Amino acid sequence: MSKKNAILKAATALFASRGYRDAAMTEVAQMSGTAGANVFYHFKNKEELFLAVLQDVKEGLVRAFDDYFREKAFDTGMERVEGIIDFYLYLAGTHEEWFLLLHRHYLYRLAVENPVCRSHLEEIYRCLVDVFEQAIIIGQADGSIGSVSPRKVALIMLSMVDGIVRFKVNNLYHAGALYDELITCCRRMIENEIT
Repeated sequence: MSKKNAILKAATALFASRGYRDAAMTEVAQMSGTAGANVFYHFKNKEELFLAVLQDVKEGLVRAFDDYFREKAFDTGMERVEGIIDFYLYLAGTHEEWFLLLHRHYLYRLAVENPVCRSHLEEIYRCLVDVFEQAIIIGQADGSIGSVSPRKVALIMLSMVDGIVRFKVNNLYHAGALYDELITCCRRMIENEIT
């Protein structure tokens, strides 16, 4: 792993667990096993490092879904929706730091004044909504999903799934305990009543 990637990995864990304000560049250096000067060689300040972490999370999410869809085949759009829910929950377990970071309030405050931050956030959520929307459109074409607004329902589904992830990453509730009900709710929301 390159020094820059080690710094990004350490910074992601630190920003996710401590938040932006309580994360120190010296801690990033210690956690990444590099000198403080190396951190500043790659990133001129904490905000630039934070934005690089956010970009790295965005690229990781996009890559993860691209790989998932390349490896997985679905017979129907409904199966694809269920697969997306499964995979989203899986990612939240394997990359908990991504979701902890995305749920940090500072990120949204920074997005108000920083167009780069806002752009990364918009791209992340656009990607996540798009995967649900495409599955709904596929399901409408194959008849497994009824007549719903794909974009609006995709937004609602993402909100539901991400809300459960929020419970999980903040140790408020075990997400697995809600899995069957989540799938049932999503299925009822989009199922084609004719089939």
